[in-house]
Formats: sequence, C-alpha cells, structure tokens
Amino acid sequence: MATQQRPVVPTTHEEWLAAYGATPERDAEFLTLSGEEVKPLYTADDVVAVSPDGEDRIGVPGGFPFTRGVYPSMYRGRLWTMRQFAGFGTAEETNERFHYLLDHGQTGLSTAFDMPSLMGHDSDHAMSLGEVGREGVAVDTAVDMGDLFKGIDLGEVSVSMTINAPAAIMLAFYVVAAEEQGVPTERLGGTIQADILKEYIAQKEWCFPVDPAMRLMGDMVQWCTETMPRWHPVSISGYHIREAGSTAQQELAFTLKDGLTYVQQAVDRGLDVDDFAPRLSFFFNAQIDFFEEIAKYRAARRIWARELRDTFGAKNPKSWLMRFHTQTAGVSLTAQQPLNNITRTAIEALAGVLGGTQSLHTNSYDEALALPTEEAVRIALRTQQIIAHETGVTSTIDPLGGSYFVEALTDRMEEAAYDYFRRIDELGGMVEAVKQNFCQREIADASYELQGRIDHGDRVVVGVNHYLEGDDSQTPLLRIDPALERKQLDRVAAVKGRRASEPVQQTLTALKEAAAREDVNLMPHLLDAARVHATEGEIIGALQEVFGSYTETPVF
Repeated sequence: MATQQRPVVPTTHEEWLAAYGATPERDAEFLTLSGEEVKPLYTADDVVAVSPDGEDRIGVPGGFPFTRGVYPSMYRGRLWTMRQFAGFGTAEETNERFHYLLDHGQTGLSTAFDMPSLMGHDSDHAMSLGEVGREGVAVDTAVDMGDLFKGIDLGEVSVSMTINAPAAIMLAFYVVAAEEQGVPTERLGGTIQADILKEYIAQKEWCFPVDPAMRLMGDMVQWCTETMPRWHPVSISGYHIREAGSTAQQELAFTLKDGLTYVQQAVDRGLDVDDFAPRLSFFFNAQIDFFEEIAKYRAARRIWARELRDTFGAKNPKSWLMRFHTQTAGVSLTAQQPLNNITRTAIEALAGVLGGTQSLHTNSYDEALALPTEEAVRIALRTQQIIAHETGVTSTIDPLGGSYFVEALTDRMEEAAYDYFRRIDELGGMVEAVKQNFCQREIADASYELQGRIDHGDRVVVGVNHYLEGDDSQTPLLRIDPALERKQLDRVAAVKGRRASEPVQQTLTALKEAAAREDVNLMPHLLDAARVHATEGEIIGALQEVFGSYTETPVF
C-alpha cells in the first residue's frame, strides 16, 4: 500500500511562496477600489518604518508624525463626534430635525443647504424653481439662519455648515443669528467648509472666477483667525473629490494640495502659520475598500504634519495635527436592494473609526433614492453608536498599526500623493492646475476606468452587477411637500417687505466698493449686509458686478 505523502507545512517565506504557487487562485480581481494591485502576502520587507533621516514614520499616537492618531488617548479618552448631516425644506422643518437628532444622542449638528443656497441664488430666483428645500435647507437671509437654530444654544453646540462658494455670506448670517441669541463670536464653535478649489475640481458649485473666489475665502480665514478662536474657517474637503470619481490617491493628493495652497495664501497675507493652522480641519470620504481607506487617513496625517513643520516652519505642535471629519460614501449607495447600504455604511464607518477620525457622518440607506426618512437616519446614527459601544474597536488605539499590509498601503499612499504634488508644482501650483483642468481630467479618467471595471463585472457590486435576486420592494421615501417652496418664497417676500430698503442699498454699495480694492477685508461688509437682512442673492449679485462670473471649460 502506497504511503500517502504528507503536505509540507511552510515555515519560511520561500516555502510559503512555493506552496502558494502550487495552489490555483480563484478568478477574481485582486485590486483596490482605486485599481492598485494587492499582493497575496505582506511582510516586514514591505514596510518602511524609518525615513532616510532616521525619523520613525509610524511613531506613537499623539506623537509626530501622527500616523497612529492625533491624540495620545484617542477614543479611550473621548469618542468621535457623531455629526449627522441634515437639512430640508424651510428653516422650521430642519430645526425640528435638529432637535430630533440632538434628542436621540447626536453630539454635533451638520447643515445641508439646498442647491439654490449652494449656488448663491435666492429662493425666488428663476433658477431656483423646483429646487427650493429639496436637497437641503433653504437659507436666504440671516432671519432664516436664526430660525434654523431656534432653541439651540449656539454657544454650546458644535455646528458644521457644508457650503463653499457663498461660505463667507453664510458665516455672516450665522454670526448675526448668534448675536441675536446674545452669543459673541468668541464662543462660537464649529466648521464651515469654504473649500473653494474643491468646487472647481469636483462639486461644480461656484459663484465667481477662481482668483476672486480665493480672495473671498482668504478674507474669511483671516477674519476668523482674528475674531473666532473656536471656529474652523475652512474644512478642506476630499469628500466631493472622491464622490466625483477620484481614486483614494487622488482624493488624498488633491485635498492636501488644496490645504497647503490655503496655508500659503494665509502666510502671504502676513498671518503667522501658528495663528491659524491649528484651526484648519479636513473632510474625507470613507469608501468601501476598507484597508485602502484606513491607509489614506494615516498617510494624510503624516504628510500634513511633515509639510506644516518642515515646509511652513510651524512651531506649535497643534499646527501639525490633521483633524478630520469623515462621511461614508454616498456614491457607494445603490438604489437596487437599498437595505444592503446599511452594511456598506457600517463597513465604511468602521474604516473611518479605525483610521482615527474626529467626527463621523453615516449615510442613510435610502439616500440613493431620496432625502432620508427619520427611520433611516436613526439606523445610521445607531450604526455609529454600535461601533462605539459594542464592537470593542475603541478599547485600544490604532489597532491596525503595525499591520504589514496597512503600513505598506500607507507608504504607497504617501508616495502617490507626493508624485501628484510634483506634477502640480510643475504646472505652477494648485490654482494653475485647476485652471488648466489637470485635476478634473485625472478624476474623469479614474472614474471612467472604475466604471468600466464595474460594467464588465470585474468589480463586483452586490445587487447591481452580481447577486441580483432579492427583495426590491418599495422603500418608504421622504417626500418634500411642494408647499414648502411656496412657504419659503413667502418668507423671502416677508423679509423684503418689512426691512428698510435704504440700509440694504447702502451696505451693498459699500460692499462693491470694498470688493474693488484688494486691500480690504470683505467680512465686515458682509456682516453689515446680513444685519440689515440683505439676501444671499443680493449680496452675490453685488459681488458679481465686481468679480464677474465663471464658466467652466469642459473636460473630455
């Protein structure tokens, strides 16, 4: 009887490699979502733990270069802020949702504005027809802003506002709303996105040409630095870059380069980097490729710390810290089998937590179909709470630190970002790269490549191109009452009817005169206009008389 040969149990890398080579691979795509090849095994040889100058690249939590987290205690000291994005209809309806979220355990408010507000149009503008209050809340004046936060102490709650081209105007409305509550600017805490370069790259919501838009953002950053010590005047956003179809590497590189450009602008204005850098924040996407996302966050912290310390000479360690908000990927949500999105969101949220985020928004499962229902929002919030309190992932800091795979991915992310930095610098910097459509073209190519992989079935999307059977029953949707648009139009008319017209015209004239001078900060003039209840559209129109408007050159 023949003796059965016992299998060789590999004990070395070489023996494993021989054993692996003798085993057929399954027919699958071994690539990250961004198209990067993934090796079958990672070892210590794949990790560069020490930089050429002898500095530890991984380090410890709260220590340079912050690869493992920005604080020594991370979630053992304090959980991330659970900040759900909310906004629809008029200020009153969204105010009710805010109170609902706060009552159910949310610890920060994140405001979604409707498309007219994002584009600088009043609700009664012809271009606003059918869009008022549809994808966010309509805010036309400081009166709307006051009603939006009625009954909410703006000196206590942290507020985030996702708006960019008209960000300085919305901030002025917010400051005036706080004044009417008796809350001074130095007590206001929160973030306004205001990342204008990202708009030209990805989200496509602009009001002015690039250069004056950069000037307006710089005015706001400078004013906040001098008057709002608890406020984050810009949230440098990779989220929308990723939603537009970028790879993780492009999201990382373009976001960081935008941020470094804003730092340079502020320094050029005469600000000390340590006076404003500690209050810059970031906003990243959490896509479905679990390990790639974690590596992206870790590389982001390391690059930012190095650039602020070594390139800009920041002395305050707080200036080196990259603190960021994370939102799970809207583009990963599917209209098909929408309940699957609960699982996708949970995995993406877990990546954000294991990547060390400071605040987190979890998307609702029905958002591929409509604005979320209260039930869907509650499930999304409970997802965060389950991660925080049931999974055990918050018990230790950076639990994936030291993983050969994660550290190797982190190194590759960093290398890819610096390669993009070099190419952008060769074009004359980020502003010139945006004007030349470099970033836009890179994203378009990446999006096309990924969609091709999905269309050919190489990249599996459950319920879309594989596993199509299942319950596709009607999902209950939130319906925005068309009467809310009429209600908002009446609100705008009422404000215009009871305000004094002469002060409005005087403040708008003064704003135009200030805009024509490069040496004048526009924020005080925007506040003057907000206090006399000038509308957003009136303020934008006045500035466009000086700045002009913007038309994008298409990318093919």
